[in-house]
Amino acid sequence: MEDGALGGRLVVATPLLGDPNFRRTVILIVEDEPAEGTLGVVLNRPTEVPVGQVLEPWTELVTGPSVVFKGGPVSPNSALALALARGENEPLGWRSLDGSSVMSRVGLVDLEAPPELLADGVTSFRVFAGYAGWGPGQLRAEIDEGAWYVLPGEPADAFVTEPERLWPAVLRRQGGGLALVATYPDDPVLN
Repeated sequence: MEDGALGGRLVVATPLLGDPNFRRTVILIVEDEPAEGTLGVVLNRPTEVPVGQVLEPWTELVTGPSVVFKGGPVSPNSALALALARGENEPLGWRSLDGSSVMSRVGLVDLEAPPELLADGVTSFRVFAGYAGWGPGQLRAEIDEGAWYVLPGEPADAFVTEPERLWPAVLRRQGGGLALVATYPDDPVLN
C-alpha cells in the first residue's frame, strides 16, 4: 500500500479477531503515516457517559446518541471529535481527514476552539474517548494476517444513530462474501 493509503478508510474487524477491544468494531482511520504509524477511532462503541458531563460546551453540536464513544484503548482519558463539514467550506477548528475523497468532508475538530466557531459549519458531530493506534507497519501486518477488512467508508458511518448496527451494515453493503460475514453469529458455538 502506498503512503497514507488507509487514511479515510474503514478497517472492519473480521470474525477471527479475538481481541475484546476490537471485536466486531468498525474503525475509521484518521491518520496513516508510514514513519509514525496509524491512528483511528472505533465508530460503534457508545459509552453511557453523556457528552455534557465531559465536554459541556459541545453538547448542542452532538449527533445522537449524545454520549461519548469509546474511540479505542489508547489514551482513554483524552478526547477527540469528528465532524461532517457543511457545504464546501472548511470551518475554523476543523481539519479534513487525509485520503479518501468520499470521506473528505469528515474531519477532526479542535476541541480547544470555541464551539461557536464550528456551529454553522458542521452538520454532524461526535466525541470519542481514546483512540486505536498502531506502530509503523503493525496494522498492515494485522491486515495481512486476516484480522481486518479494509473497506471504503461513507461519511454517515461516523455519525450513525444506531452504532450497534454499523458492523453488519458496512459488511452487507459490500455484497458477495462479505455480506454473508455480516450474518456470522456473535458466538459461533451457538450456530
